[in-house]
Amino acid sequence: MSKKNMRRIRLLVTAQTAYHLEELAKICGYKEQGRVVDKLVREKMVSFRMERER
Repeated sequence: MSKKNMRRIRLLVTAQTAYHLEELAKICGYKEQGRVVDKLVREKMVSFRMERER
């Protein structure tokens, strides 16, 4: 694994959310659910920035 600025965190989610994270990981081809969380957070921050610029 390449050297990246990573932090280990824990998330407490419902069973339904865990299921959806697993499904999104499969769809996107990710090995880990954490990458799905990263992707969702990045997309949300981009949308907030776009709204703020308007």
